[in-house]
Amino acid sequence: MSDGANPPISDALADLAGRQLGDYRLLRRLGRGAMADVYLAEQCSLHRQVAFKVLKPELTGDPKYIERFQREARSAAALVHGNIVQVHEVGRLDGVHYMVQEYVPGQNLRQLIARQGPLDVATAANILWQVAAALVKAAEGGIIHRDIKPENILLTRSGEVKVADFGLARLADAGPGPNLTQVGVTMGTPLYMSPEQVQGQALDARSDLYSLGVTTYHMLAGKPPFEGESALAVAVQHLRNEPVPLETLRGDLPISLCRLVHRLLAKAPEERIAGPRELLAELRRLALPGIEVGWSEEFMPAALAGPPASDPSLASATQQLATVLQEQQLIERARPRRDRRPLALAAALVLALAAGAGLAWRLQPPGVLASADPNRTEVPRQQTAIEQLFYAAALNTEDAWLAVRQYHGDDLYYVRLADEQLGRLYLHAQDYTRALEVFTSLADLNNAEEEFRAFGLAGQCVVYSMRNEHAQSAQKLAELWPLRQHLDPAMGTLISEVVERNQAALSPRSASQWREWSASMPLDTAE
Repeated sequence: MSDGANPPISDALADLAGRQLGDYRLLRRLGRGAMADVYLAEQCSLHRQVAFKVLKPELTGDPKYIERFQREARSAAALVHGNIVQVHEVGRLDGVHYMVQEYVPGQNLRQLIARQGPLDVATAANILWQVAAALVKAAEGGIIHRDIKPENILLTRSGEVKVADFGLARLADAGPGPNLTQVGVTMGTPLYMSPEQVQGQALDARSDLYSLGVTTYHMLAGKPPFEGESALAVAVQHLRNEPVPLETLRGDLPISLCRLVHRLLAKAPEERIAGPRELLAELRRLALPGIEVGWSEEFMPAALAGPPASDPSLASATQQLATVLQEQQLIERARPRRDRRPLALAAALVLALAAGAGLAWRLQPPGVLASADPNRTEVPRQQTAIEQLFYAAALNTEDAWLAVRQYHGDDLYYVRLADEQLGRLYLHAQDYTRALEVFTSLADLNNAEEEFRAFGLAGQCVVYSMRNEHAQSAQKLAELWPLRQHLDPAMGTLISEVVERNQAALSPRSASQWREWSASMPLDTAE
């Protein structure tokens, strides 16, 4: 379907603003994501504004991307609810795969928190209530969102909440299905992922409740419960760490609300609130400010009593103990018998991996990798990719990180995480040749994997700078510039030092531009 007035769309970075595609006139670009760009458009026949979502041209040659794009449209279109962004149409025009959605003027929750800091109780409770109502509708259709986070919670100027981006949504009984992590899908966002999602286990609506709990904690504390230098570091904390109690961060919060949030953050799904409908019932009983009793009553039958408060069952406690023992055995088996350490040490190692390579190149460590040991044995295969990744984290050797690709090469998200750590390991050992190979492989990924591309480009900047190839380092820095927000704090700090080195070596570049680049790096300001 084409009106013949537009030239072919071939430029992967083309701005389509001003074009006419069928019944839609694209007015301006609203934002860019890993897979798609979103435009404000006018639907001419109905004289209304819509959000026109376009699959990036460079991804249209891969049927897996098209499949995910269409699946997002089907999932969202099946959910008609006031708190869910509605899908009006999906199709293809002039070679453009598009999805037409309800346009929600306003801001997302992350932007609100960034502007205002921690939210007051009434505002946070109101947002929590409306997102829970959306999840009730999704659960009724057997749909799990899988990526609840502040960016996907849109806030209208009138105070309505709209849950967006069902791109990772799945039917609860759909089975494993295609491995969409192969096409740059991170199966969720590490800051907000449930423990079972981190481990690649089966999910149900309680996984969305965990992510909603993390989001609510972020609303009330001004930051997520777990932060780290890398996705892996955050994922491990979701598995093992308990968040700082909310009431110790904000004394003005009702204890009942704090306890509710921490129930949502329980590691074991069976210890959380049973489902989104039960969450609404619990919120209603708490009578928090910002929640109007009687609102959304269609999701709150009077007979619904909600889950009774009770101590964890013996079965739940047994399951927790089994999980801890299994994790400990996994780490213990990863170490030689003569050098086995407590689980706490192994967990600390995982959390320190990203920072470990940080500025170590300035300390001149020995250039010998752990895998150079002639007595090393082959790294054993683990059952899943996530187990292989944690196994590698316990050893932190070249062979261990390479084994993730060797045994689980189809799980590209975990392979990318392993490659990041491998690049850090080479950099720490001052093996710049092999480090550059790893960083280049990441930098050459397509635009759907911006976080990994940013890491690869940053690694290239560092290596070229350390080899005194400052012009090449500055060139990679220019490529990194549009993606700099994706850098983790450790790499951001490292890049800032590279900027200083390049500034000294490449004096022709204006000092003001170097200062601008350095100031824009996402530094780790934590003490």
